[in-house]
Amino acid sequence: MAMIAEPHTLNPLLRLGIWIAERVTGRRMEPARLLAWYPKAALGAGVLESMVAHTEPSPRLLKLVRVTASVTAACPFCLDMNSYQAGPAGLSDEELRLLQLGQEASSTTLSPRELVAIAYTRAISSTPLAFSEELRLNLSRSFTEREIVILASTAAQVNYWARTIQALGIEPAGFCTLPSADPRPS
Repeated sequence: MAMIAEPHTLNPLLRLGIWIAERVTGRRMEPARLLAWYPKAALGAGVLESMVAHTEPSPRLLKLVRVTASVTAACPFCLDMNSYQAGPAGLSDEELRLLQLGQEASSTTLSPRELVAIAYTRAISSTPLAFSEELRLNLSRSFTEREIVILASTAAQVNYWARTIQALGIEPAGFCTLPSADPRPS
């Protein structure tokens, strides 16, 4: 249950933005509705959300970054939302399960480049921030400067939402059913 109730009236511009977000996602977007208490924050979050990368470096890599940031920040809503349509982005249930367990290194399907992006995302999403020389070297060998900025800003965006959503007590919206992260076979 959220920590606060939604405002009874919405700014017309925010109402339109929320309507669009809910139409696109097919879900009630409680984060946007609660941010409507402070329209500047809501508009800023909307601009941030409208500028996210969707295809570059690749949809699969961006989905891996979003899911990893969600897991590392321990945000159930974020994990629910960012795991949605993982299959069409090229992620398997097994890869999602390994990410949830922090055991992605044992995957036989993740490329070395993807593992570097996951390690970078975990470092970005952890406190305190710490980037080993090995990670820096692997990052610069695996990605262009532009790609590094895209990875960093994508992970940072998930972290922004994770902290905001958790601070407001927002529960998952039911975007998807995640595979069990239980390491025991089913």
